[in-house]
Amino acid sequence: METLRLTVFDVEQDKDSLNKAAELLKNGRLVAMPTETVYGLAASAYDENAVKNIFEAKGRPQDNPLIVHVSDMQMFTDVVGEVPEKAFQLAEKFWPGPFTMVLPRGEKIPASVSAGLDTVAVRMPENKVACELIRVSGLPLAAPSANKSGSPSPTTADHVLYDLDGKIDAVIVSDRCTVGVESTVITLCTNPPKLLRPGGVTLEQLREVLPDIEVDKAVLAEPEKGKPVASPGMKYKHYSPKAKVIMLDGDYEAFKSYVNANKSDGVFALTFEGEESGLEVPTVSFGHKENDLEQAAVLFDALRELDNRGCRLCYSRVPKKQGVGLAVYNRLIRAAAFQVIEL
Repeated sequence: METLRLTVFDVEQDKDSLNKAAELLKNGRLVAMPTETVYGLAASAYDENAVKNIFEAKGRPQDNPLIVHVSDMQMFTDVVGEVPEKAFQLAEKFWPGPFTMVLPRGEKIPASVSAGLDTVAVRMPENKVACELIRVSGLPLAAPSANKSGSPSPTTADHVLYDLDGKIDAVIVSDRCTVGVESTVITLCTNPPKLLRPGGVTLEQLREVLPDIEVDKAVLAEPEKGKPVASPGMKYKHYSPKAKVIMLDGDYEAFKSYVNANKSDGVFALTFEGEESGLEVPTVSFGHKENDLEQAAVLFDALRELDNRGCRLCYSRVPKKQGVGLAVYNRLIRAAAFQVIEL
């Protein structure tokens, strides 16, 4: 099967391509679509067979729940079982945008979407192409990242095709994703609410609405083995290139000394912009040290570049754990399978 390329840069001018994508979705097919976070692999959230095909195309474990994408509040209330007042307040502040809420699952959503849990994760994307595709199809769309499971998430159509060409029905070719890391996920099904996955909406912003929100232990540390996960991205190893990644926690001088002392063929350094000159190994940068938005936007590109350049082992700098930097740290520590060396 050849994956169909559908070009949509403008939702008005490229209606034919959007309509074609919507028809495919209505017929149970898989379409990779851009969002403001990363590219998502979309299927009708109401179609159990289409949802099953998402897991198969990605090679995704069946116990890893999907996020349902909606285009308006009516569709939101259709897919959840119960909406507390706090959910409406959060939606008003953060939707459309890179923000997901876990709530009781509505009867219309198959259990397979939520990996058998009685909850469902829902978000309303900001990306105009994604929103219009949902609206035109008339369907809430289950859509994990459109990549091979466990590898770095895709931020361009080319990334999608590198991983899934021939395994999915279509990909929408559009602008690159701007946020660069997956959405923030919180659950309102615990008391107090919990942050399950950090993203473009920060913990600091969430506390303006949910002052009592807690950070799930799995955000910064290894998840409990065998415990069901309530959100995508909580698995042990995730977002990982083929290269082995080890994080080095310390200042730049200590980082440089360690890397240079351990240089060999295939060893690379993942650095902040401007730190390359003192290192005696090939480098890939992922944004400036103080610019967490820039780091998030380019992180997955940088991880893919390591593989493209033949990296075998990568020593990585450690981002800060505040603001969007918490999301960058969360992705990197999973890419490294929690291997961190304190310098």
